[in-house]
Amino acid sequence: MSKKLFKSRRNFIKNTAMGAAGFMIVPRNVLGKGYIAPSDKLIIAGVGAGGKGRSDIANFYKSGKAEIGFLCDVDDRMAEESRKNFPKAKYYKDWRELFDKEAKSFDAVSVSTPDHTHAVVAMAAMRRKKHVYVQKPLTHDIYEARVLTEAAEKYKVVTQMGNQGASGDGVRQLVEWYDAGIIGDVHSVYIFTNRPIWPQGIPWPTEKPAVPAGLDWDLWLGTAPQKDYVDGLIPGSWRGWWDYGTGALGDLGCHLMEAPFRVLGLQYALDVQASVTSVFTAFGKRGYFPDSFPPSAHATLTFPKTNKTKGEVIMHWMDGGIKPERPAELGANEVFGDGNSGILFVGTKGKMMASEYAANPRLLPLKRNEEVKVPKTIKRVPGSADGHYAQWVEGCIAGYGNMELSAPFSKSGPLTEAILMANLGIRAADTPKPRANGRGNDYPGANMKLLWDYKNMKVTNLDEVNQFVKREYRKGWTLDF
Repeated sequence: MSKKLFKSRRNFIKNTAMGAAGFMIVPRNVLGKGYIAPSDKLIIAGVGAGGKGRSDIANFYKSGKAEIGFLCDVDDRMAEESRKNFPKAKYYKDWRELFDKEAKSFDAVSVSTPDHTHAVVAMAAMRRKKHVYVQKPLTHDIYEARVLTEAAEKYKVVTQMGNQGASGDGVRQLVEWYDAGIIGDVHSVYIFTNRPIWPQGIPWPTEKPAVPAGLDWDLWLGTAPQKDYVDGLIPGSWRGWWDYGTGALGDLGCHLMEAPFRVLGLQYALDVQASVTSVFTAFGKRGYFPDSFPPSAHATLTFPKTNKTKGEVIMHWMDGGIKPERPAELGANEVFGDGNSGILFVGTKGKMMASEYAANPRLLPLKRNEEVKVPKTIKRVPGSADGHYAQWVEGCIAGYGNMELSAPFSKSGPLTEAILMANLGIRAADTPKPRANGRGNDYPGANMKLLWDYKNMKVTNLDEVNQFVKREYRKGWTLDF
């Protein structure tokens, strides 16, 4: 290389880095195919910089192979700590402005916003050929999960959902036990959690306080219907409202249902039925609060036979303190799951269980864990659950199709669809229909098994619930594919 050419390239790198991000890091895409950035680090834009977003961003940086080039949050209060931790990262409130102005200056996007805005942010990033990491659940609606999964393949970007347990040792141990035939053929799975730990089964607040300084309320609403600001939604209670969150299933379903999906090779549900805990008014009548999830629920999903099962699999989801019958093989003082959450596999030759994130897998009775020795056949992710972040960073650096990840959209998309299918059942069970005689209401959805047409994303025997498969966005917001 001539001295003149070397000097020219060196000046280009220096000027681009200083002009675009204010520090000496060049996004890999700026140098073009075949070049490696001088830092050899992934430049990330973090959309959602507070709460879970704060820890996500910190974990990407901790991998040692990423730089946080940009931060974005609709709420300056939530972003404060991340801005202190990464003072060189340029800050935006509107992710659309960030993408329009800075797309050439970053390689990847982390999406850690409330559920109802996951899809629009992730899709906009993928259209710009940016790799994406999206917090669980992948999306708010089934339709969104389907199109994000398709978009990842279309745009050839590296994707990962934020269910860290997918990279943990626990789920791999469960797969090895099952594949070795230790518990026979699984036909039933029971999952339980103490969530929600936020208010549910309540009416929408009537007070109309002033919007706090630093919060762009309209931008926080995003795709959701226009409503006045209310206290208590931020930072985490939005999970209990249908317009923004996906309830207990959205919060922990991806952490608890991922193991059965991996162990049994599940893909999509055939049907769902649900029951909910009723809320009664002072007059003894069942209350109906359409904006909010019920206090607790039990949803039962049927999955078709796979190449790892001999027949259909019945999966029970229980939240709000509901638990399955305690396994007879479990001693009186032995903990079921982790006490708050758990997964129980019931097979023809035995049972196995695990805690949240599929951690601490155990065969039942517990003495079997000392007797059974199965070789490790599945490669572990360095750092286990914490390695979930580093794995995505390394996958982005390697490029699309060059590295296997634990939770790409091809896996986490169908998982998310099943979780949201269970929510359809819960919503149907909690929705009243006035009786013809005008005396009270019936709850037809509570007595029905919703039949699911996976290909067409449609419930075939209760059309009223299909409006929630693909919700209507507020004017000005679209999910362009």
